[in-house]
Amino acid sequence: MRMPREGRLLLAMCLCSLFVLVLYFQSITKPEPGVKTGSSPRKSRRSPLQTLYNGDQQQELVEAQRSLQGRREVLEEACLSHMRKRQVLSPEDLKHLIVDDKHSLIYCYVPKVACTNWKRVLMVLTSDGRYTNPLAIPANEAHVAGNLRTLSEFSVPEINKRLRSYLKFIFVREPFERLVSAYRNKFTRSYNTAFHKRYGTKIIRRHRPHAEPEALEKGNDVSFHEFVQYLVDPRTQREEPFNEHWERVHSLCHPCLIHYDVVGKYETLEPDAQAVLKLAGVEGTLQFPTSGKSTRTDGNMAARFFKHISPFYQKKLFNLYRMDFMLFNYSTPEYLRTR
Repeated sequence: MRMPREGRLLLAMCLCSLFVLVLYFQSITKPEPGVKTGSSPRKSRRSPLQTLYNGDQQQELVEAQRSLQGRREVLEEACLSHMRKRQVLSPEDLKHLIVDDKHSLIYCYVPKVACTNWKRVLMVLTSDGRYTNPLAIPANEAHVAGNLRTLSEFSVPEINKRLRSYLKFIFVREPFERLVSAYRNKFTRSYNTAFHKRYGTKIIRRHRPHAEPEALEKGNDVSFHEFVQYLVDPRTQREEPFNEHWERVHSLCHPCLIHYDVVGKYETLEPDAQAVLKLAGVEGTLQFPTSGKSTRTDGNMAARFFKHISPFYQKKLFNLYRMDFMLFNYSTPEYLRTR
């Protein structure tokens, strides 16, 4: 019996929707080692993804992988528990994912989590000899748009190929230590006049009663309490997205939609970075730069900044960053007074 026209149309629509869903889920599920890379030539060497999942690495790399595997599992479980709805990513959402076609790597950079040094490393890896020493690259040059390609620059089929076949890695940090680090860098350094004008003046105008004209004009003396008030104010995100330096990691890198093969942590930066370079096969020719900062923001420093923040604002701020705490297995800071 011939199917009615309406039935044939409905069947065709269902099949089309199913095809789209299959393509989407292929792009975000765990990749299979050995898949050909995007548009880059076929390499005879083992790719970082093959090295990671084939399980025949050097013993020291296997040991490093145990903690990395645990982080991936925690992340996947947290995503299943706390993601209420699945969104579809657009190329616009992929601006923080840097691509290295030569070594089959994708890195999602998070400001205030050693991203300057990772960008320097990737500039060396992708430069074909133009750069050889990461520390010889000025910090401002590492952040110049166009020096590194991002995943958002490719077509949708090219994006999906790279997501399936490249090693994807991310580095994260305890959310409030990262936040205090961002505040210190952007609002207490005299040279950051662009941030003072762009954000400082707005924060003072909104959250400082009877502000002096000079403060309203320069915006260079924002207190941490005023910064916290600005972050939790509902008007802030209604007006515009958070700046990347204090945006939540899950909003920058979408870890519940993109399967990251390596989740590195700022707290174990050196061994985790070394593991990534080993997977890329460049550990013998390239060293990840070590930080020489003596005043690096840690938990004790964060506690001093939060000491004068009321429990009311502490709780609101924790709720704002709660997802990052859960996804990356960070405990609630002991210094918080949110109960």
